Amino acid sequence: MFASLHTSTMAVAKVQSRGTVADFAKRLRLAATARRQRVQLARLDATLLADIGVTAAQAEAEAARPSWDVPRTWLR
Repeated sequence: MFASLHTSTMAVAKVQSRGTVADFAKRLRLAATARRQRVQLARLDATLLADIGVTAAQAEAEAARPSWDVPRTWLR
């Protein structure tokens, strides 16, 4: 009895932790942050890009990525 009650409690907790409003708000903030950083990156001139070790092509490719495409480490 204990094992099934414990297992069902864990399953319910797992379902409840997915897709919460807080998670959605976090993803929106991350997308906005990524967009803001990519816009700023696109505005840098060749000298500033060289200072941070990024080529113009790399900067353009990064700036063209969608806002929701953020590094996995941001999602933790």
